[in-house]
Amino acid sequence: MKLKTTLNGSSFAFRDIKDVLAKANEPKSADRFQGIAAETATERVAAKIVLSELTVGDLTENPTIPYEKDEVTRVNIDGLNRPMYERFKNMTIGELREWILDHKTTTEELCRASRAFTGEVVAAVAKLMSAMDLVYGASKIVRPTKCVTEIGLPGTLSYRCQANSPTDSVSDILIGVMEGLSYGCGDACLGINPVTDDAETTKRIADALWDLVKKNSIPTQITVLSHITTQMQAVRNGAPLSMFFQSIAGTQAANDNFGVSRALLEEAYDLARSSCTGLGPNLLYFETGQGSEVSIGADCGVDEMTLEARTYGFGRFFLPFMVNNVSGFIGPETLYDGKEMIRANLEDHFMGKLIGLPMGMAPCYTNHTSITQDDQEMATALLAMAGANYYMGVPVGDDVMLSYQDTSFHDDATLRELSHRLPAPEFHKWMMKMELMDEHGRLTPKAGDASIFLK
Repeated sequence: MKLKTTLNGSSFAFRDIKDVLAKANEPKSADRFQGIAAETATERVAAKIVLSELTVGDLTENPTIPYEKDEVTRVNIDGLNRPMYERFKNMTIGELREWILDHKTTTEELCRASRAFTGEVVAAVAKLMSAMDLVYGASKIVRPTKCVTEIGLPGTLSYRCQANSPTDSVSDILIGVMEGLSYGCGDACLGINPVTDDAETTKRIADALWDLVKKNSIPTQITVLSHITTQMQAVRNGAPLSMFFQSIAGTQAANDNFGVSRALLEEAYDLARSSCTGLGPNLLYFETGQGSEVSIGADCGVDEMTLEARTYGFGRFFLPFMVNNVSGFIGPETLYDGKEMIRANLEDHFMGKLIGLPMGMAPCYTNHTSITQDDQEMATALLAMAGANYYMGVPVGDDVMLSYQDTSFHDDATLRELSHRLPAPEFHKWMMKMELMDEHGRLTPKAGDASIFLK
């Protein structure tokens, strides 16, 4: 492998693939914090030139963390389709970028190619792309999935209704969920983050959501986002969850910190298939975000963007129904400002779609960052053009339990109108039956009146 180049009369030599990937990354505060970022714009460009000349095989056969030392690496590589990998392994990263962006390359070809790539490969090609490249490339990839209902179909845009309560009050949660449903939010799932991580609380919230869904014949999924082992115990106790949720990361060390492994996720999938209310075949829900590994000292010296892509290679193995990215949630130590957050979200959406995941996005921020609502809305609009499967729906965009800012029920309705996309088909029919939405996806005057569920 050639790991050096000359640019503007200066020579640049890189230590290994991990070093090239880090130096080729667009500016990110976590990389600066780790001391692995390019020191100058010229060094960054030099790293991109070197990266563009490496092959798919170079990056696959030389992972940033060795196969024998890291389960995430093993799952990335074990998840490859070998005949498809053989087709692409001699292609350079620069050539791969051109192939993805070529208007003659079809959606079918891009979707079929996904299992030729590990996280390192999709991160490498994204590092060579502009913002518009990332939007265009992702827009060509369609990833529908099915749990109870089907989301991610062409022409649709879905939302998770996230009406959290800082006290796990079931009545407060239900009032928020009813309001969200009245605005057309909730076709991806009704997903609540509990404060208390125990099976009793998980079951209590799930039972209340299930009663609401059954009473009103709402075609959607139910999830309560406690730790996956807590959810599994709740389901064994009779909780009507549709699928299991878990945060995952890009190194084994980080997943150990999260209390998750390949074996546990395989066990969870088997339990979901036998005992959850979703019929599948997609029965898991993952959450990810750039910077999670470095925030707990489990990054192994790899840049945050590459680690995020490795996370996607890990998640792909389990055929999830939903994946939502929350880059921006941690704080300025991972993404310092709005520009870094917007770039990270575009990267993540593209990388996840390319590697084979049904990407939902939460371009979010906390109040101690240099990120504004305008930054968040710009990211959301760009991601809608890029074809994100779904977003969050949070009452007035301010999560009172998690203390962060995300898309609101009103944002969700606006995004559908701007993008000329409809809810998931079954949910759209239900909205029309409830006289909350017309056949074109426009909300009716009844929308926003949560009292219809109390009559």
